[in-house]
Amino acid sequence: MDPVILACAVVLPVTALLYGMLGARRRRDRAVAAYCAGLRVDPYHAAAGRWWAEDDVQAAAARLLLDGLVTVNHRGNLRLTTAGADPARTAGHPLPDALLAALRRRTAPAALGNLVLRDPELRAVRAEFHAECGAVLRAGLPRPRRDAPCCLAVLGMTLLAMELTLATVALLDRMPHGPLQWTAAVVTGLALVAQVRWLDLDVRQREAAAAHPDPVAERLRQEELHPALAGLPAPTTRHLTASRLRTRRGRHHGRPRPTPPTSPAP
Repeated sequence: MDPVILACAVVLPVTALLYGMLGARRRRDRAVAAYCAGLRVDPYHAAAGRWWAEDDVQAAAARLLLDGLVTVNHRGNLRLTTAGADPARTAGHPLPDALLAALRRRTAPAALGNLVLRDPELRAVRAEFHAECGAVLRAGLPRPRRDAPCCLAVLGMTLLAMELTLATVALLDRMPHGPLQWTAAVVTGLALVAQVRWLDLDVRQREAAAAHPDPVAERLRQEELHPALAGLPAPTTRHLTASRLRTRRGRHHGRPRPTPPTSPAP
C-alpha cells in the first residue's frame, strides 16, 4: 500500500482518536481533582468516615462538653448542665443539637453509646444530615466517565490489533520512493509506535482511576481530626470513650421521658 495513503487515511486518524480519548479522560480527571481541592467540607461530615472514637457523634459530644452544655463523669454518664437544660440554648449545629435534644428526652444521665444505639430521632437526624452534605458535595462534581461495555471494549481492542498488524505489514510490503513517500513512511512508523505506547498509557490511567473510585470520599479522608476532639482534655477524652462503649442501661436509668397523657376532648 502507498505509505502516503496509509498514513493519511488510516494510521494518523486512528492515532489522533486514541490520544484524543486519553486527553479527554485526563482533562476530566484534572477537573475532578480541582473540584475536590476546592471543596469546603463540614468537619462533622468529614468525621463520619473515621473510626468510632473519632467519628461525628464523638465530635458532637466533644462540642457539647467544650461549650459547657453537658458534663461526663468517669463512668461515662453524660449529664446536662444548667445551660444545657435550657430549651432556648443550642449548640449551633444539627448534630450537636440532635445529641443535646436526645439528652433532654432522657429522665436521667445517659451514656453516649446508649443514645447512639437506642435513640431513633438522633439516628434520623444524623442520617439526614450526612445525606444532605453528601448531595451538596457531589452536586458540582463533573459527570463520571462512562467506560464502554465489555463487548465493545473487546471489539475495539480487536480492531486496534488488526489495524496495527495490517498497517505494519503494508508499511513493510514495499520500499518507499521519493521524499514524499519516505516522509509518509517515517510518520506512519512513528504513529504505529505511538499506538503501541497508548496501550500502556491507557492501562495506567485505568489503574489510577480504579485506585480512587470516589474522589469526594478520598477528599474527606484527607481531613484532620475534628477540632472539638483535638481540643478535648485527655481525662475528658477517656471519659467520653467510656461513655461511647456503654450501650446498656440500668433499670429505670436514662430511659426516654414518658409522653404526658392527653385529656380527651369534651
